[in-house]
Amino acid sequence: MTLTDQQDAYGRLLLDAFEERPAVEVVERDDGFLMASTAGAPANYFAPFRRWPAHQRKAMRLVRGRVLDVGCGAGRVALHLQRRDQEVVAIDLSPLAVEVSRRRGVRDARVLSIAEVDERVGPIDTIVMMGNNFGLFGSAPRAKRLLRRFASLGSGRRRIVAEVLDPSQTNDPDHLAYHERNRERGRLPGQIRIRIRHRHYSTPWFDYLFVSPTELETLIEDTGWMLTRTIPSSGGLYVAVLEGC
Repeated sequence: MTLTDQQDAYGRLLLDAFEERPAVEVVERDDGFLMASTAGAPANYFAPFRRWPAHQRKAMRLVRGRVLDVGCGAGRVALHLQRRDQEVVAIDLSPLAVEVSRRRGVRDARVLSIAEVDERVGPIDTIVMMGNNFGLFGSAPRAKRLLRRFASLGSGRRRIVAEVLDPSQTNDPDHLAYHERNRERGRLPGQIRIRIRHRHYSTPWFDYLFVSPTELETLIEDTGWMLTRTIPSSGGLYVAVLEGC
């Protein structure tokens, strides 16, 4: 999928924040639910390592070898790993996000969606998906298909370090009603359909996947991966560490 300039709302948000213009990210769900973040959230995309949440800092200790940074955004993860002298291929569907990453010093940033990842990225030891980017798998069937493909990208030491949101950790009636609607449709409760809006830009609608640790273990069955560790955090966020098997 190639985004037009008008569709690259996320990249425009990052570019505006990078160039110190007002930047507000709005997430619109397909049931009409809206969530807006002010300057605090865009600033997180540029945060130095010392200001990252504790679970993300702990997760970086588990990143080894040649790295694929999926959904690199403004490049904060890739830049941190580069400073550790690790080779990183940083990818994002957003052309403007990739531009921002390159301008900030990411050496190998490519416009590439998660669905397009294949052997052309070269051998990978660790796939990193911070910023809740496990959600980019979108749905259970697509996650299984892509995880099987990812299992072929590295050696026997291959690893995925992914930040995930557990959708069960909420009491919000709007979210609970959405989860129930998903169950009735045969979807995982945490599969949401959203788009990102910023100013007069908006992305196409896309699916984003939230799973509990139990759902994750079921999801990765027969994909070549096993869940070996979780790093908990607040608000339902956790880091899942998957090892090739």
